[in-house]
Amino acid sequence: MQNIKLTIDHAYGFVSKTSIENYKDIANQANRALHEGTGKGSDFLGWLNLPSSIDEAHLTDIENTAAILRENCEVVVVIGIGGSYLGAKAVIDALSNSFDWLQTNRKSPAVVYAGQNISEDYLYELQELLKTKKFGIISISKSGTTTEPALAFRLLRTQLEQQQGKADAQKLIVTVTDKARGALRTLAVQEGYKTYVLEDDIGGRYSVLSPVGLLPIAVAGFDIRKLVQGAVSMEQLCGVNIPFEDNPAAQYAAVRNELYKSGRKIEILVNYHPKLHFVSEWWKQLYGESEGKDHVGIFPAAVDFTTDLHSMGQWIQEGERTIFETVISVQESNHTVLVPKDAANLDGLNFLAGKRVDEVNKMAELGTLLAHVDGGVPNLKIELPQLNEYYLGQLLYFFEKACGISGYILGVNPFDQPGVEAYKKNMFALLGKPGFEEETKAIRLRTKN
Repeated sequence: MQNIKLTIDHAYGFVSKTSIENYKDIANQANRALHEGTGKGSDFLGWLNLPSSIDEAHLTDIENTAAILRENCEVVVVIGIGGSYLGAKAVIDALSNSFDWLQTNRKSPAVVYAGQNISEDYLYELQELLKTKKFGIISISKSGTTTEPALAFRLLRTQLEQQQGKADAQKLIVTVTDKARGALRTLAVQEGYKTYVLEDDIGGRYSVLSPVGLLPIAVAGFDIRKLVQGAVSMEQLCGVNIPFEDNPAAQYAAVRNELYKSGRKIEILVNYHPKLHFVSEWWKQLYGESEGKDHVGIFPAAVDFTTDLHSMGQWIQEGERTIFETVISVQESNHTVLVPKDAANLDGLNFLAGKRVDEVNKMAELGTLLAHVDGGVPNLKIELPQLNEYYLGQLLYFFEKACGISGYILGVNPFDQPGVEAYKKNMFALLGKPGFEEETKAIRLRTKN
């Protein structure tokens, strides 16, 4: 098998090779700190060697649970927020038919999501859809009390029990939660739900290769063994003893930090394949939540090209020069479509006749990269030989490992998220949650006028 490839040549000219080489020691130190557990947040490093620690029995158990849901459900609702759903959705969307929602001869249940928002209309429409479907639930939460997923689970669990009866519903609900405590763990034990553990030392945004991601991906019909194999290979390629010049995660971390020091405050993740949209959404959470603290950190943004070239393209080409791009490039499409010849040629496209559509896309990709570099935008490139489980596994682990190294280079704890709690306190106070009386008084004083 090939490997995904990082190219940084189009960042040079904006930062020097020497400046990147100067990161060798600090990047190696950051990598060692991860593996030795001596850095900030060292109690959340369970993801680090997770791929290589997954055994045959664990994968078989997940596949067997997925098979039960696949055999008994038309729809499976994955309930979770942030890393509890983004990783699974990233992989499932990347591997699914683009028009999967229109397919009538499905071999796998439709996987849909809840608990990622508090939209009443979204939940109403989902419940209306499920009234005529055989559905199951995968509920993902360490605590079981996070507002968005807890609310969705209460609604959908009640509906499933009403439609199927409590005994049958019990067989169609799977939980992924803490091993010993929390509301969801308590409920799972009481009701006898099949349960997987999200270990204490794995944070949500680093959990895609745990049952959090693997179970929904298996339900959708994709090969979790190949996904894990890809991640294992990247774990080895980015290992603690791999030299800086051969370690793609260390190099990516170094280049992005040097660009940040030079005033490039925004990183835009670019793809030319619409199926990768939610890979970008997963990446945004991973890097935004990991690095955005202590009033520092690169702002992660994303675009889908060529679509967004007709909207954001102008700003990227000629706007403020505070950005750099990281392009995810898929080298070989899974299908072939040739451009036909047209006798009238009114659209002027006969010069493309006989070419693959993917060749047109690749030339748009190269032309855009050159234009943006000429316009003052540094570009990094990550090449995937093909869009499949193996290379997605490599990509996910690559980004996770690079994020840990990058956070340590930046000087922050890449494994906590203290800022996320601020909105929750205000929301609970406004809703009158017991225990938030003082916050409620303070907010009323602030908003009375």
